[in-house]
Amino acid sequence: MTNITNVNTTDPLANYRLENQEVEQKDGGDLGKNEFLELMIAQLENQNPLEPQDNGAFISQLAEFSALEEMQQVNTTVQSFATSFQSSQALQASAMVGRSVLVPSSQAPTDENGQISGLVDVPASTGRLTLSIMSPSGELVRQIEMGQQIAGTIPFTWDGLNQDGEAMPQDRYTIVAEAQNGSDTEQLDTLLSSQVNSVSIANSGDITLNLAGIGGVPLENVREIN
Repeated sequence: MTNITNVNTTDPLANYRLENQEVEQKDGGDLGKNEFLELMIAQLENQNPLEPQDNGAFISQLAEFSALEEMQQVNTTVQSFATSFQSSQALQASAMVGRSVLVPSSQAPTDENGQISGLVDVPASTGRLTLSIMSPSGELVRQIEMGQQIAGTIPFTWDGLNQDGEAMPQDRYTIVAEAQNGSDTEQLDTLLSSQVNSVSIANSGDITLNLAGIGGVPLENVREIN
C-alpha cells in the first residue's frame, strides 16, 4: 500500500515544516537554517508570476527564519554553558577524593580512629535526644543521651566504645536518632561522615561520589566537606 503525503504547491515553507516534523518522528533529526533558507529561495524562484507572494507572507517567512537562527544560537550557547558547568562540577568532585563528606545516611563505617561523626537534623526543639549505635547484626552497642536540644543540626561523635567502655571493631554501624517529647518519640534524620574513595561520571553528566561503607551518593546530596 502506497502512503500519500499532501503537498502544498503554493507554500513550500509549509512543506518544509511538514517534512521537518516527519524527519523528527522517524530518526530524531532536524533541518537547519540553511535548508530553511534554500526552501524559501526556491519558493521565490518558482512562484507564479501572475500570483506573486504578497509582502506580508514574505515578511512572516523572514521573521520565522530569523527566529529559527536565533533559537539555534541560543541552543549552542546553552549547550556550551552546560558543558562548562559539568566540567567544573567534575573537577570539584575529583578534588574530594580522599576527603570526608557529610551526606544523608543512617549507616557509616568507623574512621581510622574507630569513630563515627555526623549531625542530627532536629526539626523542632525536643526535651530529650537519644542516639542508639547498632551493630551490623542489629544489636544495641551503645546508647548516648544528648539531653534537651533546640531545633537545628546537632553535631555528635561516637568514640567507638560500647556500653561497657570496650572498643568495638572497625565496621559499618547504624545510627538511630530519636527525639522524645512526653510520651511521643520521633526518629530523626542523620548526616554521617564518610571518605570519598572515587568519583563516577555518567554519560548524562550526573556525578556520583563513591563513599567508603556507604556506596554511591549523588554529588548534590553532599552537605559538608571536611
